[in-house]
Amino acid sequence: MARRLSASLSPEALLGMVREALDGVRSELLQGSLPEDREHLTLVASRRLEELNRQRRVPKLRRVFNATGVVLHTNLGRAPLGPEAAARVAEAAQGYVTLEYDLRLGRRGHRDEPLKPLLRQLLGAEDALVVNNNAAAVLLAVTALAAGREVLVSRGELVEIGGGFRIPDVLASCGARLVEVGTTNRTRAEDYARAVTPNTTTLLKVHRSNFALVGFTREPTLQELAAVARDHKLTLVEDLGSGALVDTSRFGLPREPTARESLAAGVDLVTISGDKLLGGPQAGIVAGRAAVVERLRVHPLLRALRPGRLVLAALEATLQAYADGREAERVPAVAALALSAEAVKARAEALLARLAALLPEATLELVPTEARTGAGSLPLGALRSWAVAVGGRAPDALEAALRAVDEPVLARRWRDRVLLDARTLEDQALASVARAVSEAWRLAGAPRSAASAPPPDRDHDSEDA
Repeated sequence: MARRLSASLSPEALLGMVREALDGVRSELLQGSLPEDREHLTLVASRRLEELNRQRRVPKLRRVFNATGVVLHTNLGRAPLGPEAAARVAEAAQGYVTLEYDLRLGRRGHRDEPLKPLLRQLLGAEDALVVNNNAAAVLLAVTALAAGREVLVSRGELVEIGGGFRIPDVLASCGARLVEVGTTNRTRAEDYARAVTPNTTTLLKVHRSNFALVGFTREPTLQELAAVARDHKLTLVEDLGSGALVDTSRFGLPREPTARESLAAGVDLVTISGDKLLGGPQAGIVAGRAAVVERLRVHPLLRALRPGRLVLAALEATLQAYADGREAERVPAVAALALSAEAVKARAEALLARLAALLPEATLELVPTEARTGAGSLPLGALRSWAVAVGGRAPDALEAALRAVDEPVLARRWRDRVLLDARTLEDQALASVARAVSEAWRLAGAPRSAASAPPPDRDHDSEDA
């Protein structure tokens, strides 16, 4: 086996796999779980080596079908790219591109220059730049504007984003000093004004995109905060996070504030995500007054946070869809949110029909359910949805089997059945999903299931960066 594999593997890779296979056999031999027979041990080692080689060739970043009903599923890459954006990425990947070259002037340019017109148009900003993600945008903004100085933040906005990162820790890592103002549930504009000292440079407002504060609450308007910032010559920065460019209430969801509205209200600098409600690739967008954006652009930290050509290509195509007024058609995440409950039901009915033809022995039912935006966006928002409930197999075994098939399907549990939510599936994927469910059904009914790994975290990830 090793000799055969040597034709397709480097000596270093082959040696590493041989050692791994032998270590596994040696460990089992010492535990007494293998017979001390040379011929048998050689056969076991050969099979281990063959399996290691097979596993090596399976991509670790695999495509899956999202039947969870969570549109922006952080564990599954958040927003899928539309055909135009994917094509633009492929084009940018396969040759040389004008990443930092100005064809008109015949000299070096800035990598975010091609996106500036789109960002200014869509966000109503004087200037804008792009970084890796929204956390990077906040990091860059605070570092450039407030390193060694004070930043004022309401106690009700000291949030924790995904992965355990907290706003106070982010500010500390920038070298800024956090000054808490107001109380957890009620903060006024005068609380900010009273906290200003000669060492204060920045007023930071953090959008609570991953939780809601209700009841006896109060917070100042952006216009009031802008007035405090002007009176004390501070920079008003808003971390919006979720990145909505359209009115989300038209989807039957709570209304999410937009960057355009914030800038119009007097915010100097706003940061948003590219891969949340905007529906593009993972990116962070910083937009606002030209003089403030320029301070970030010339900061040395920007070089460590800037995105590559593939991200910029995908983001440009996504922004162009908005500029054309075609986001509900060309941006999959927006399309999934905009889809009517009736259209989702029709899709679920089509999936049910396919499954009934493949699995006559299964218990199948069309059930109404609720889908979620996900990615820490719109925590109180739920979308009417429809799903196919699959019964007749142990739900744990079936769910695990769905993750073990060649084209994995991520679903969720409901009572003693597995739910396949149709809102996060596309029409062209239904045939493949039905085949995968059929394969998983047989696997789940086998005496010993090969699918035993725990499912990914399916709570609606609360990361807002």
